[in-house]
Amino acid sequence: MKKNYRLNNLGCANCASKMEREINKLEGVNSATVNFMMQKLTIDAVDESFNDIMISVQKIIKKFEPDCTVNM
Repeated sequence: MKKNYRLNNLGCANCASKMEREINKLEGVNSATVNFMMQKLTIDAVDESFNDIMISVQKIIKKFEPDCTVNM
């Protein structure tokens, strides 16, 4: 399943790169991109565990950008 999400308050291009790297390491994630300029997350992951993956994704985002939120 592939989905796009808006990232609110993403303020650092370097942090976006770190987020993308960490998200791509998650089990079940086929690919993920964090576009700093567009403030967008695109994630392609296994359907069965997509909700669990998104919980982990939100934790990763908070780790690098505490004020950043994912519009789901």
